[in-house]
Amino acid sequence: MPRPKSLTTSALAAATLTVLDRDGLAALSMRVVAKELGMGTMSLYRYVADRDELEALAVEHVVAAVDTAPPRALWDKQIAVLVERVRAAVAAHPNAVPLMMTHRHRSPSLLRWAEAVLGVLTGAGFTGEQRVIALRALLSYLIGAIETEHLSPLSGLGTDTMARMSEVYPLLAETAATARTITPDLEFRRGLDVVLGGLRRP
Repeated sequence: MPRPKSLTTSALAAATLTVLDRDGLAALSMRVVAKELGMGTMSLYRYVADRDELEALAVEHVVAAVDTAPPRALWDKQIAVLVERVRAAVAAHPNAVPLMMTHRHRSPSLLRWAEAVLGVLTGAGFTGEQRVIALRALLSYLIGAIETEHLSPLSGLGTDTMARMSEVYPLLAETAATARTITPDLEFRRGLDVVLGGLRRP
């Protein structure tokens, strides 16, 4: 008779996130997570079928606490708040961001969030193809902006390097010099304003 399970899904997800945060997505494997948990690789298979399942658990763990109730506000402000909540939830685990789109259909919390966003869009008059494009545009911005913020921040070496290229790329250098004064929060919110501005146009 098999031994009773002793690990919770929360513990499995937490160990997976520890590996992701420390070593990155490329290093994630059943063996490494098992080692993080202090167990053999084969023992981990008692709890999950494969790495794919670990990834899905990690995504759900990251976004489980996201409040999906829209605030009382105009539709575009509601969308902005819902998007900001996801950004805040994943801020501590940027290496998990690429997994969000891969496993969005397996995360109850992300599905609830998407349903809430679609509810706001529907209430604002978005239907059919227009609603599909609106949701995908918001997801694309959210995921892309978070990855850019962590992989290529405006405060990083790349921006400094480009700011010194005025002789060859004067406009790029001028833009990079300005970019160094912009905070991550401002960059995210102004970018989101641009996306929402496009959605507001009929």
